[in-house]
Amino acid sequence: MTATTPQDVIADTTDPRDALPTHLPALRAFAISLTGNVALADDMVQDTIVKAWTNIESFKPGTNMRAWLFTILRNTFYSYRRKHKREQPDPEGIHAAGLYEKPAHDSKLAMTDFRVAFAKLSDEHREVLLLVGASGFSTHEAAEMIGIAEGTVKSRASRARARLCALLGMEVGEHMLDGIDGSTAAVMSKSGTQAA
Repeated sequence: MTATTPQDVIADTTDPRDALPTHLPALRAFAISLTGNVALADDMVQDTIVKAWTNIESFKPGTNMRAWLFTILRNTFYSYRRKHKREQPDPEGIHAAGLYEKPAHDSKLAMTDFRVAFAKLSDEHREVLLLVGASGFSTHEAAEMIGIAEGTVKSRASRARARLCALLGMEVGEHMLDGIDGSTAAVMSKSGTQAA
């Protein structure tokens, strides 16, 4: 018997609601990357699950549930951004705390630099790098989730990588991200940036 993964399609005979919990870690990671705020990310994941549960009849058995959930989460994020466009809340003091904390060592410094640079990317560029890089979706799958042409996904990913490299002061092909966590390495390497 082979093990199933969260990206497996849901069979016609399986109740899709049974598969929802297997996608929570990936949804939470995507939400944290989009929002930069753990509490807000958890709220968005909860909203996503509620929307998915309520509208489960719109899920087509035999298709990729993870992609469907990521689309709901993405739409939830953009709805939130439209409502709170000019607000910059920091109720837990996360942003303020990050302004004065010194990194303990080089890898933490590199990660801090990466997070600052990644936050400066546009929402569209961060989204493409997260989907194609960190989450492992193909450009075709990402294009379907976002609702744009596959070529546009490739173009955005290329521009996002170039902008991220410029913000990090990297030269083309430079290997400067040793010691960073796996998600960051995935964003950089799977989307075409060197991170060896």
